[in-house]
Amino acid sequence: MKKPDRTAAGDAFALFSISVIRLAAHLTAEGDALAKPAGQTSARWQVLAAASHASMPVAEIGRVLGLARQGVQRIADVLETEGLVRYEDNPAHQRAKLLVLTEEGRAVLRDIQTRQASWANALGADIGAGDLQAATAVLTRILDGLVKPKR
Repeated sequence: MKKPDRTAAGDAFALFSISVIRLAAHLTAEGDALAKPAGQTSARWQVLAAASHASMPVAEIGRVLGLARQGVQRIADVLETEGLVRYEDNPAHQRAKLLVLTEEGRAVLRDIQTRQASWANALGADIGAGDLQAATAVLTRILDGLVKPKR
């Protein structure tokens, strides 16, 4: 079976993509470990963090995080049951309630963020701010290219 023809740039992008997929798996595992002492997971942490930036409907949080609305809705409902978030009326949309952190939710998020800061500081120091900023710039260019409207 003949492999598809790829350019050197195509090969480089394929290897980059595989590395990013592997990185995502490791970041999820690390996120789970950082969130576990607070009784949370990385997925719940992401929703808490998104809600802390601005009161948004679940669908908007899904768009921001690149996740399906249904998955975010399930997580938000669990967080509400735990008293970490609440739904509030949305003046812009009658049915799409806003997700808002409670005081308990803010405390849980702050606890996770404190552990994350120590972890990020240590790893960032090992890799170096300049390299991380350059990698972020490349990732941003790729994301921009992937999310722009297709012709």
